[in-house]
Amino acid sequence: MRAILLGGGLALLISLLGTRVAITYFTRWGYGQEIRDDGPTSHHTKRGTPTMGGVVIILATVVGYFAAKLITLSAPSASALLLLFLFVGMGLVGFLDDFIKISKQRSLGLRSKAKMVGQTIVAVIFGFLALSPMLEDANGRTPASEKVSFLREIDWLVLPTILAMVLIWLIVTATSNAVNLTDGLDGLATGASVMVFGAYMLVNIWQNNQFCQQDPSGQCYNVRDPLDLAVIAAAITGACFGFLWWNAAPAAIFMGDTGSLALGGALAGFAILTRTELLLVILGGIFVLETVSVMMQVTWFKTTKRLTGTGKRIFRIAPIHHHFEMLGWEQVTVVIRFWIITGLFVATGLGVFYAEWVARL
Repeated sequence: MRAILLGGGLALLISLLGTRVAITYFTRWGYGQEIRDDGPTSHHTKRGTPTMGGVVIILATVVGYFAAKLITLSAPSASALLLLFLFVGMGLVGFLDDFIKISKQRSLGLRSKAKMVGQTIVAVIFGFLALSPMLEDANGRTPASEKVSFLREIDWLVLPTILAMVLIWLIVTATSNAVNLTDGLDGLATGASVMVFGAYMLVNIWQNNQFCQQDPSGQCYNVRDPLDLAVIAAAITGACFGFLWWNAAPAAIFMGDTGSLALGGALAGFAILTRTELLLVILGGIFVLETVSVMMQVTWFKTTKRLTGTGKRIFRIAPIHHHFEMLGWEQVTVVIRFWIITGLFVATGLGVFYAEWVARL
């Protein structure tokens, strides 16, 4: 437990101070955000605001985690190293995207196919290692499982290895892109991430307290390294808290794709490694809503254009947070209300998680 407090506290401090330094240097180097032309006109004033702040979130998390392990004289676990690989790997894909935006001075960075290739490479490596017998612990547990999971593994729903890999790829790419879509208003994705990662910290602590030592049975959780994963969850939560101080409206810096893809990848990693893959749909419900709004908009536009020759829209603009801006809501109002919705999703997810355990008593 001491490592959890140290990891979260150190990441918070590093992020809080490091983001201030990043703002200074990114501004000096001209690492400013480009704004999409079809977005709300109020966003045009944000052009030139420093971006790629996700670099600070990643560094604060990694340094916070390893410093906590060093101070407590404990070795990193295979699950934690895999999660950090996914976190940093997705961040590197986002960094390339942000760097192209800055160097080319355009609102679009990597082409969609190139971005998907990068995400796929990281996801496949992660999935292969997470399912590999090479990383089994003394009780034969691999970091990930070939069983589909909700609140724990569903014993009768076992996938062939290749399908399990496909599922992992789908969860990782979908979640990283979902957080990326949500990162459109000052503090929106950062504040939501604080709550969801905080929830996974609690899930990991609870799983550690009810950990299956030998033969899984009863109420115990058949997971590997839950306490070490809790340290990373605390570190990411702390890093996001520190970054939010500077990212809240009016934002002095944006996380960019560097941060949003990294955070989305980490969320997917927690869902996979904690055997709560389907629970992520509830805990990360705000990210699901944002993604569904884009899917609905694109599908309806293409369908109506094919049928009538003129594409029609469900929302004024997607993702849905911009729709409310176009309706005249203040940006801060949209963000706070979306934070409230996130809190309701997180509370519901944690309630379902705990209720299932109580029902087994």
